[in-house]
Amino acid sequence: MERMIIFCMLFFCCSMALTAAPYRIVKYKQLFKTIRQLEPIVKDKDVEMLHTPENPVDECLFTAVTCFQKGILKLQPANSQVNSTFNQTTKVLKNFTFSNPGKHCESSCESYEKKTPKEFLKSFAKLINKVI
Repeated sequence: MERMIIFCMLFFCCSMALTAAPYRIVKYKQLFKTIRQLEPIVKDKDVEMLHTPENPVDECLFTAVTCFQKGILKLQPANSQVNSTFNQTTKVLKNFTFSNPGKHCESSCESYEKKTPKEFLKSFAKLINKVI
């Protein structure tokens, strides 16, 4: 009986560990897809340039994601026809939480180079792809 209980506990723990990792990957893949959906409907001319983290080291991933979320607030839709899609997509990106805060990074958002909104989104997608 004792062996059966230990076996059941071991089985339960292993199954929980296996289901947690795929959920995170699915979440990041969906986020990547959302960023790609936003790229063609974002206004790219006559807009504010955005601080764009590129190739952050692993310790700075949390800071980079935070910078991207701040930049999402400054994006504008390309036209009024895509406004509802734009709003839904940006809401998903604003509410995204990065599960690995890591160490505190010394760099701030302002230390990154400013780029156009489309380049900003491409860098964000590249970062999410790196996390996957």
